[in-house]
Amino acid sequence: MTISEIQFIQAAASLVRETGGNRSERARVAAEWAGETASFRLINEGDEPISVKEIVLFQGAWPFGGDTKFYGEGYSMLSQYGGTIGEPKMIGKFDDRKHYKLPATEGFFTAYNFVLLSPEPTRHLLMGFTSCRRHTGEIRLAAGRFEVVLDGEELIVAPGESRELESFALLTGSDREALLEQFAALIEAHHPKLETPGVPTGWCSWYCFGPAVTEQNIFDNLHAIGKQVPQLKYIQIDDGYQAYMGDWLTPGQSFSDMEKLCKQIKAEGFEPAIWVAPFIAQQESALFREHPDWFIRDEEDKPLASNRISFGGWRHGPWYMLDGTHPEARDYLRRVFRTMREQWGCHYFKLDANMWGALPGGRRYIPEATKVEAYRMGMEAVLEGAGVDSFLLGCNAPMWPSLGTVHGMRVTGDISRKWPVFALLAAEGFSRNWQHGRLWVNDPDCLVLENRNIKLVDPDGTVRRGMSSITPDEFMFHAAYIVASGGMVLSGDDMQTMSKSNLQLVKKALTTRNIAARFDDDSFRVGRVNEPDRQLLCLFNWEEAVSDLTIQLDRAGRLEDFWTGEELGFWEGRLTLTGMPPHSARVLALYPCS
Repeated sequence: MTISEIQFIQAAASLVRETGGNRSERARVAAEWAGETASFRLINEGDEPISVKEIVLFQGAWPFGGDTKFYGEGYSMLSQYGGTIGEPKMIGKFDDRKHYKLPATEGFFTAYNFVLLSPEPTRHLLMGFTSCRRHTGEIRLAAGRFEVVLDGEELIVAPGESRELESFALLTGSDREALLEQFAALIEAHHPKLETPGVPTGWCSWYCFGPAVTEQNIFDNLHAIGKQVPQLKYIQIDDGYQAYMGDWLTPGQSFSDMEKLCKQIKAEGFEPAIWVAPFIAQQESALFREHPDWFIRDEEDKPLASNRISFGGWRHGPWYMLDGTHPEARDYLRRVFRTMREQWGCHYFKLDANMWGALPGGRRYIPEATKVEAYRMGMEAVLEGAGVDSFLLGCNAPMWPSLGTVHGMRVTGDISRKWPVFALLAAEGFSRNWQHGRLWVNDPDCLVLENRNIKLVDPDGTVRRGMSSITPDEFMFHAAYIVASGGMVLSGDDMQTMSKSNLQLVKKALTTRNIAARFDDDSFRVGRVNEPDRQLLCLFNWEEAVSDLTIQLDRAGRLEDFWTGEELGFWEGRLTLTGMPPHSARVLALYPCS
């Protein structure tokens, strides 16, 4: 990237589009650059108020054609994009536009909050928002033209009024990882990460039992973990314990007393962790029936069903969306989390379906609040209830609006025991490795090591049950992914029946220092985890065929297999692994010469 190209983008035109789509003749955008970063203000220089549809910070022609490679974030945690400007592709399974029904601008592909453009393997341009306090940032790409936009959401700006906008960075460099690290530091200056004493480890009920989980399932696994892997500190009770979506303090038929259960977990030396979806409720819930006025409203001032504006929900939908601007709804959130913390003894909360607290559309108690403001107001109440000593994990959340509101963030979709999903989660998670330890603690989702009876869908659409068929190599690929993520380690298998060899793998995964791998390039074949006394080489064969993998060691030393401890001798220079099976991975520990 040349200086002239940077200056070209910085000098691109700005404008304000009023509600209705016309360019405003009364409003302007003032930019102030400090090196590679910029701050902006929206100024109404007219004599009348204006209603703002969107604020275009930059727009016009640019030097990037359709064959330019890029990575772009989605608004949702579940949405990520790659490919080229001319042929963008989803990395995950869920699209902001098709799944969540977010609006799109014709003629452009829209990513949210940041993109990394790579016209050459060692030539990168990062454009991104370093704050998200009020407005959602969109970066719209097309061959030869672009727009960088903030969603105005019909913001009313009075005559003579000046509004502070989100901050922005334009970074260039040859080292992809260094560029992302630099970007993370700029974000953290605006949204300091919430401190936590360590990276949580534990066990999750969802991938064994799903919503059919029972109290006995929890006790059985608690006792098995206590005997076999006591290093798994948190016992995460996932979706299925509650009577209804929204009634989080009321147990369902398979649970008797949540306070008693959580206290029993603590009595056995572990910590209870609980799944909560704070921004949703199903129609049958007491929350919805007794307080319909706490929810986002439609044009007739009735509670707005989520399927009218977005995806309706994966269980017991359509969901209704709690209004984060409503003072009584916020009091309710404080009460729920304070009860779980003070009475149940929970200090770890997996927050799911957070997207439904930050969707566009509907009417809120504070009508001038943007979706980002409404969501952050709700999250502030959650934090107040949970207390400063708790750990909040965001899941199915809006990415940038969550900055500074959660301690941890799921960075992938859900794991399932299928090879394409193993590969997909690794691609999703590795694309976000740079966020770990900088924006939050990354959650790569659960470590699963054993086949299980699962739902299968035949080519003709027939749904049946059958045993999953993950191979030993594929399980080791997945285990290597968890290590290379540097993030949380939560077991997702039934610990009562786990084999001794797999128990040893779980224990070994818990011995890392929770440092995310830096990858040599975006093929994610060679990752290096730099621990104080060793380097872990995480080597992946994503292919359908046997493959050789050659890497350049950046130091000389003694190698051993991370999982087995097998000594592999002294190495320096180049290392070649021959005959790596398809869908396999190796983790090697390199101990440098003293």
